[in-house]
Amino acid sequence: MSSDENNPSSSGPSRKRSCSALQLGPHKKATSSNPLILHGRHFGRTVFALCNYPALLTAGILRLEELQDSPIEDYPADVRCEHRVFMHLIESYPGLLDGLTMGEDEDVIHLGELLGKGASGARGDDTKTLKSAVLDWLVPRGQVVIPPLSRNIKSDCGFNHEITGALLCPAGLDWSNTATKLSLKSGETAVRGDQWPMFLYARYDYDPEDPWKGLLRSDILIFGFKHVFTSPSSVDKDPKAMRSGNAYLHGMKSVTKGSLAYIATQVQFSLSSSSVFSRTDTVTDSKNFYHSILDLLEDPDESEEVVDLMMWWTRCIFPNSSSSQRDISKDSALSKIQAKCAALQARVNVNTT
Repeated sequence: MSSDENNPSSSGPSRKRSCSALQLGPHKKATSSNPLILHGRHFGRTVFALCNYPALLTAGILRLEELQDSPIEDYPADVRCEHRVFMHLIESYPGLLDGLTMGEDEDVIHLGELLGKGASGARGDDTKTLKSAVLDWLVPRGQVVIPPLSRNIKSDCGFNHEITGALLCPAGLDWSNTATKLSLKSGETAVRGDQWPMFLYARYDYDPEDPWKGLLRSDILIFGFKHVFTSPSSVDKDPKAMRSGNAYLHGMKSVTKGSLAYIATQVQFSLSSSSVFSRTDTVTDSKNFYHSILDLLEDPDESEEVVDLMMWWTRCIFPNSSSSQRDISKDSALSKIQAKCAALQARVNVNTT
């Protein structure tokens, strides 16, 4: 796996500008070290992966002007989602908004192409390395996959293999049922993206009475996340010792909703028999799968469960991060020391007023 490193103007994107605030200069062939490409790699992994960036930037700039007359709440849900991604993008990269509003029209497309190149490049790198790595996580260490699976050819994966088939089987269906296996293998039973597979659940155990139980807490997801964000070797080691992973290079200290949906989608593809990752792949239905997970994580009605889930993930991946620290026990020595210190400080404040 390879590792990486605002005030809107009133003028619209159709107006000619003398120069770009990002000082792009001539549109030379961009290298992988280009800051926007590197940002695109991280943004795609952690915020929004399946995105047409030139279209996102073009629509985003136009919408900034429209929002002067009508609030974003008046727009359909898909437009509101697109606008949130756009605002997150320009807020995460200083100078990007100036580059969009002050540069030439073609600069908007060029900036989007650079970001898109980064996002698609990261996705391609992760798809390539996870394809092989996932095979080591199918069974407990020391055991072997029977029959064996090729690390270069995926035709035997997916519903064509007992182990990967069980992991990809939609929750609620019985993989041990012969008719179910044959139907899934033949494609007679089409699996939609919103029919979540068993591998998303802890211990690969789905409780129909409590669909949240263990959801998005499986070992294979943890391994996939560490592989991409804290380095492949951190799957078997303490992640705090890994100093060159993508998370460290980008200052990432907590798990994001986008990164969790991204890893789930990557693992799903790795387990499948599909040979090429595609948003329109009918076998994995990756686009709808990715969006369905994001929709759940962004649903305000599920906020309590989501907050608990994201805290759990951050503690798991970034145990030393301040955002992962647990509440201090009320009866602990530390809590009593802090309470005594607070009481002393309160008395000092009273005496000085």
